Amino acid sequence: VQLQASGGGFVQAGGSLRLSCVASGRTYGMGAVGWFRQDPASERELVAVERWGGTTDYGDSVKGRFTISRDRAKNTYYLQMTSLKPEDTAVYYCAMSNRRLISSSRYTAEDFTFWGQGTQVTVSS
Repeated sequence: VQLQASGGGFVQAGGSLRLSCVASGRTYGMGAVGWFRQDPASERELVAVERWGGTTDYGDSVKGRFTISRDRAKNTYYLQMTSLKPEDTAVYYCAMSNRRLISSSRYTAEDFTFWGQGTQVTVSS
């Protein structure tokens, strides 16, 4: 599986960006797709996950502002980010997991095997 992320950039606080991630290879049957982020001072943080059945999970800091979605026909998934804040500044990574966790279990970075290269998002105040 190969993942190619794009869409990052520089935006003012309150603005919006949409990240894209194109998946290729043997993606059939994967358990979840997700977005994570990391800045130099922090560990990799879960932003959003969509499970194989379509349910979604979000990190507490982005709930109500970010939305994960997927275009299955294009094998592409997205992270729509609105009301961006300076603290959203980070490198954003798309990822794919072949694990199917039950709905009561929360995905973590360790559950994801395949990672994209990351795209920088910078939010100015």
